[in-house]
Amino acid sequence: MESKNNWKAWLYLAPVIILMSVFTFYPLINTIGISFLKNYNYISQSSDGFTFDNYGIVLGIKGITRFGHTTYMKDVIDYAIPNTLIVTFVTVPLSIIISLMISIGLNSIKFFKRIFQTIFFMPYVTNAIAVGMVFTVIFDRNGLFNYLFQFLGTSMGQAWIDMGASREKAMFALCVYIIWHSLPYKILIFLSGLQNIDQQYYDAAKVDSTPKWKVAWRITVPLLSPQILYVMITSFIGAFKEYSSVVGLLGQPGTSSGSKNMYTVVYYIYDTISANNVHYGSAAAVLLFLLILVFTFIQMYVSKKRVHY
Repeated sequence: MESKNNWKAWLYLAPVIILMSVFTFYPLINTIGISFLKNYNYISQSSDGFTFDNYGIVLGIKGITRFGHTTYMKDVIDYAIPNTLIVTFVTVPLSIIISLMISIGLNSIKFFKRIFQTIFFMPYVTNAIAVGMVFTVIFDRNGLFNYLFQFLGTSMGQAWIDMGASREKAMFALCVYIIWHSLPYKILIFLSGLQNIDQQYYDAAKVDSTPKWKVAWRITVPLLSPQILYVMITSFIGAFKEYSSVVGLLGQPGTSSGSKNMYTVVYYIYDTISANNVHYGSAAAVLLFLLILVFTFIQMYVSKKRVHY
């Protein structure tokens, strides 16, 4: 009987295993293999043999020599990795804190709770490109953001994502867009966690006249730690792979009017692949995979002492 059930289990799992093998495991293994091939041609599936140079070239350590002239690719070190780290370590903590505060507020509302929950969830089901177009108008030279600056007495017409925009301003606009667009999903997760917290903890805090900020810090946050961990891990992974937000905000591959103010690692991968440098894009993809893996393991290790199930 146990043997029969075992075969049934494998039979039920077979469709998922096949799909994951075709669309997950094979592409991953294939990408790792291509990253070690020199001058790989995707169309003819040919290469000049095995090499470690792709990783050195992507990181700007090793140069490309052509016609006696050596050039170094510095886009990853100068733009892609710094921009990706800025996006990750700015948007993830801020979005988690803001969404947690909004969730606590929504959970305490008695009237029109469902209406407010629906309103806050709407950006999640809205197309990212459409939202990006709206933010493009907001951060235009003559847009709403500059109008607010003019209202506050600051000069009008500052460039945020247009030609002449500084890297700091471009990244500020990108981070604002990412935070706003990522809030609904986090709010949904936190709300589901808040509704499962036993009310007796809050009743005991009321009896002791505990301040609200201490209730949130000592009761709500520890009991929400599993949801916070889940949101943190998925948010870090999503931030490292940030791509659609740049498309939505700029509508062109990773550039801000000719500059690379918003260049990210994933955009570098797409750019190099579209330029028939699949081996460089594969090497960058493997490096990004390892970077995400390291940060995920760090978060899992730290969570062993901080997460309460």
